[in-house]
Amino acid sequence: MNSHKHARLTYARRVELVEELTKGGVGTTQAALDYGVTPQTVRKWLGRFLAGGQASLADASSRPAHSPRTIDESKALLIVELRRRRMTQARIAASVGVSESTVSRVLKRAGLSKLKDLEPAEPVMRYEHEAPGDLLHIDTKKLGRIVRPSHRVTGNRKDTVDGAGWEMLFVAIDDHARVAFTAIHPDEKREQAVTFLRNAVAYYARLGVKVKRLLTDNGSAPIHAVSRNLCPARHHTQIHSTLPTANQWQGRALHPVRLARVGLRLDIPELSTPRQGSRQLAAPLQLPSAS
Repeated sequence: MNSHKHARLTYARRVELVEELTKGGVGTTQAALDYGVTPQTVRKWLGRFLAGGQASLADASSRPAHSPRTIDESKALLIVELRRRRMTQARIAASVGVSESTVSRVLKRAGLSKLKDLEPAEPVMRYEHEAPGDLLHIDTKKLGRIVRPSHRVTGNRKDTVDGAGWEMLFVAIDDHARVAFTAIHPDEKREQAVTFLRNAVAYYARLGVKVKRLLTDNGSAPIHAVSRNLCPARHHTQIHSTLPTANQWQGRALHPVRLARVGLRLDIPELSTPRQGSRQLAAPLQLPSAS
């Protein structure tokens, strides 16, 4: 109970009041003078006590017992059911006969305000190969070379680092153990890719891991490094690239036969003549020609 600071009768004082009236034989007028309230207030609490006992002397909720504007429980359940059938809030309001704000309020309480809330969240599926070395992920990250503090540090706009160039961070991660090997090289050209692959395979060999397959999408340099047989562990490993080179745009890898373009408009113009590599990339992704 949270009585205001000017309350003359708290719960304990009300109990004392009714006890004096019922047991002490004190009259209503005298009790009103003793407790500093009006006789009407004394009779009110006495009547509540006689009707509901001591529990009725506590403060009652100020919430009305009935509110004409409160939505019915059955309508609230109907709103949720219609929402699960992917009806819009405007259609639900028209069907149930309530305002859109009421529908919005009910759906917010139910956690169904957005359509994406109707779909259960897909569990995170973490895949991995059975043994270390079955698949090695190769990726690169272009980083700006740091030669001296620039204007962001010194505050002088003349302190520029134009022409400092870039460095390439090579990263190799084992698919099963998630053990990584990284190295920074001046670029990602063929020679640097060869050096990184040689060092990566040697690093995993020291851990007792034999690399069997390579996964990369960073152009032809890592693939060329494998094909030239430049890795020292080549004699006991077979390293292959499972992705096409990066210069094969998947966005333009259209099936040469228009009728076999699943999910694409047949009137889409050719952006360029598909190269042989693009045709090989598109073939597994499209249905075969009707002919």
